[in-house]
Amino acid sequence: MSFTKLDYCQYLLSTQVNYTLTHLAEHLQIFSHDTINRYLRNEEITPQLLWDNVKKVILPCAQAYLIFDDTVLDKSYSTSIELTRRQYSGNAHAVIRGIGLVSCIYVNPETEQFWIIDYRIYHPEGDNKNKLDHVKDMLQGVFEHKKIPFQTVLMDSWYATTPLMLRIDDMNKTYYCPIKKNRLVDDTLGKESYKRVEDLTWDENEISYGKVIKVKRFPGSKRVKLFRVVVSSDKTEYVVTNNMSQNSLEAVQKECRFRWKVEEFHREIKQLTGIESCQCRKERIQRNHIGCALLVWLRLKDLAYRTGQTIYQLKRGLFSRWLIQELKQPAIPMTLA
Repeated sequence: MSFTKLDYCQYLLSTQVNYTLTHLAEHLQIFSHDTINRYLRNEEITPQLLWDNVKKVILPCAQAYLIFDDTVLDKSYSTSIELTRRQYSGNAHAVIRGIGLVSCIYVNPETEQFWIIDYRIYHPEGDNKNKLDHVKDMLQGVFEHKKIPFQTVLMDSWYATTPLMLRIDDMNKTYYCPIKKNRLVDDTLGKESYKRVEDLTWDENEISYGKVIKVKRFPGSKRVKLFRVVVSSDKTEYVVTNNMSQNSLEAVQKECRFRWKVEEFHREIKQLTGIESCQCRKERIQRNHIGCALLVWLRLKDLAYRTGQTIYQLKRGLFSRWLIQELKQPAIPMTLA
């Protein structure tokens, strides 16, 4: 009998706190720590395996959203682990040591269900690609190879670059994305020079219906619609879209709200799959661990959709059932003097 990816995924799904190989070997006694380590060192789990599994359960929709975003898997106390590098973490609001994970999320707006359909590990030292390159590759992969229907692309300001927005245009797809406050734009049809987005003036009509602008370095007469979205009392986003017929701030806010699905995804994979918890140093083991953690999330999410439960109820229910049984028939009965 050989150790397989199914064994490892089952472990990540079942364990509640400790996700180390040592812990696994202690509880799966037919395989030693060295056997499991050797398997993960030699196996190659890729994003294609994730797609092979997700395409069986996904509910396609012609009006679906693609969301691109990244997160940092925290390895602050693991300086010897390969793939780690110092990078900014939005969760920590600081530069930390970790592994960058860039994800592509597919959202069905009719059911409001979502799935991860592709991912990349940010490792420029190994492949000479930045995060934007990975997003371009995944977008092209969905459009040309996966051929799953979608209409709108949502992304953070980090990815709102001229080449990517123009590429989405070429695909005849729509995008909504915030742009940085210092982005240079023109709302005067060439009558004045470019100015920073945050320096634009807004009348009541433009606040409600948006304004037409040209982004610097956009070709020729290419224009987009800009909306000022107040997120909170101390945060305002400037959202651009190539949907020139869009004339409702409320509709733009509704579109952008789907972007928070990726934050929900990041929270779930970190809290329920142990994706940050592998202590092995080798790059290949880290890649395989991340791939298996995403497969576990997919399994839990699919089951949650089918049963009407949350992914948290499913995962923590495993411990709950054990505790119920333990209270009925304790392995170590409590005694008092």
